Amino acid sequence: MWGTIITITAIEQADLEQFAVLGEELFGSGTNRANLTSVFAKIQADASYIFIGAKDERQKLLGSVMGIVCSDTVGECRPFMVLENIIVSRQSRRQGVGKKLMAYLEAQARAQNCYCIILLSHVRRQEAHSFYEAMGYPKDIVQGFKKIFVD
Repeated sequence: MWGTIITITAIEQADLEQFAVLGEELFGSGTNRANLTSVFAKIQADASYIFIGAKDERQKLLGSVMGIVCSDTVGECRPFMVLENIIVSRQSRRQGVGKKLMAYLEAQARAQNCYCIILLSHVRRQEAHSFYEAMGYPKDIVQGFKKIFVD
């Protein structure tokens, strides 16, 4: 992969199958393709969402991340960004893909006057935590909580 040209671009409808495969690699379970298509249409229609991918010159999706710009109602009432589903394929890790994805969204957050970026990561993902810390996201300043609703 060294020497491969990596392009950061918006995820498109044609990328959804590759994205679903990336998601399955991260979560270890299948993605409902019909629901993904429906949710993707909603995301595309909402300018608060920035859903990007890193592709090689063959248009293979190497990684992806979604940033959501949220309004805040306290202090200076500046927006903030939440990152979700930060995924880099196993074979593309440690090759600059994640850094390019994060740098792109950080530039977007700054351009939209966001005062911070928030992300959550499962406690077991120690390799990802090391990456986030190297990117300037300290893990010791906040405690995250997540309640999952099971049908």
